[in-house]
Parts: sequence; C-alpha cells; structure tokens
Amino acid sequence: MTCKDCGKEISPQQLKVSKESIGVELCERHTRLIKKVILDNDTPIDAIHLFYALKEAGVHPMLEWWDGKKSVDIAISRVKLNIEIDQNYNMITHEQAINDLEDAMHSFKNGFTTIRIPHLAIKYYLDETVENILGIISGLKANIKAI
Repeated sequence: MTCKDCGKEISPQQLKVSKESIGVELCERHTRLIKKVILDNDTPIDAIHLFYALKEAGVHPMLEWWDGKKSVDIAISRVKLNIEIDQNYNMITHEQAINDLEDAMHSFKNGFTTIRIPHLAIKYYLDETVENILGIISGLKANIKAI
C-alpha cells in the first residue's frame, strides 16, 4: 500500500495506524501532519476524507486555506471554490445561518464561491459528493472562460 499524499510505500503497521486514526492510507510523516492540522484547526475528519478523494479525482485542493477572514476547510483556488463541511447540519441555529450567509458573502465579494456540504454526504456518499463537486468545478471553469 502507498501513501495517498506522497506515494511512498507504507508498512502494514503504519497502514493500520493511519486508517484507524484518520481513515486514509498515509505514511507516518503525513499522518503526523494531518493530525496536527486537525488539532490546530479543528478540521472535521470528513474534510480530510473529501480532501484525499478530490486529490484522487485529479483536483488540486488545499486543506485549511486562509481566505483573509477565516480558515476554509477545503479550497480549490483554480476555480475560486471554498468548501465548508457542516458537522451539525441538523442542529443549525438562526445565528449560525446568518454567520454562514455573511461568510459566503465575504467569499463572494472576493470572487470565491462557497458551498457547504453536510458531513453525512461525505460519510455515506463520498463518491457521489466528489462527482457533484467535479460538476461544480466544471461549471465554474466554464464561467471563468466566459469572462
């Protein structure tokens, strides 16, 4: 098995460690780096899974990208797309809804589109989620060319 980040061969023991702690096949170095990102930014584990699934699909995502106001779970800068993972999608308050709208407005003013994805979509429908994001990327690329 190889690391999904660097392609380095990983041992069965390291595979077990990375799969149990993060859910992705990573070498010791990248397991350590991703754990640090999670701790430093409170990154949802579902964002990590989506990040690596997008990389596997040929997209060049960035994890915990700073947009000038806050850290975004995943950014795809080539098409100016920010992706936020909603952890408690079913328990949103009106204050959080307004904050989310203000964040989206801030991103939009800077030329970025922000989408929010419920963590359950990633947990249970990762392939379909990636397909839909690829469709969004395709649409954004077409709009960029039109301008």
